[in-house]
Amino acid sequence: MSNEIPFQFDILVRILAAASLGAALGLEREVHGHQAGMRTHMHVALGSAVFTVMSIYGFPKTPDSGATDPSRISAQIVTGIGFLGAGAIIKYGTNIRGLTTAASLWVVASIGLAAGAGAYFLAAGGTLVALVALWPLHVLVRKMKLVGGQMMRLTIHLKKLDLFAGVSAVLLRHHVETVSVSSRKSKEGHEMELEIRLPNAAQAHAVLADLEALPGVVVQSVGQAEEA
Repeated sequence: MSNEIPFQFDILVRILAAASLGAALGLEREVHGHQAGMRTHMHVALGSAVFTVMSIYGFPKTPDSGATDPSRISAQIVTGIGFLGAGAIIKYGTNIRGLTTAASLWVVASIGLAAGAGAYFLAAGGTLVALVALWPLHVLVRKMKLVGGQMMRLTIHLKKLDLFAGVSAVLLRHHVETVSVSSRKSKEGHEMELEIRLPNAAQAHAVLADLEALPGVVVQSVGQAEEA
């Protein structure tokens, strides 16, 4: 690999471009509360770019080495990113979450490859299209009501864990689907986080009113939950 300043500066620009574009995609995931956020996406794009640069320039052809294939390392990135994406996919009962985040990790690896190869317009264009798919297109789909139901995240406090049976009864009565449940013990009882899908947004008030009417149950926070 050449040590000339212009060449090294070009390599630095490629790496910074990959990291910046990866961070831009990761920021959208971070804002919406997904585990694989800005730092994860930035590292994936950065790593892809570094591997690509090394694949192209790190192993120059010599008279004794024979023909070299600059795509050999890049091809392994495409395969390897599948393992990282699989880790972002989580199954809750019959529901699967994390598919979009896994797909964004796959996309950000390709953006890092493009930036590492010096295809800046391709990398920037790919980032722009991916951001449109993750945010404006998601908002449009919700407004067109192409995705059934309304997702909601609840944090409730129970004086006793067996009071959750009453919570479940309320959700079943309103035909609310429980997407995920997590629980942790507190000094005064149990705190539970639920992600639920309401049949329609107008039903939220009735569901919350019935939950708050349960003895020993306190609704601590209500928020918007995102699809996978």
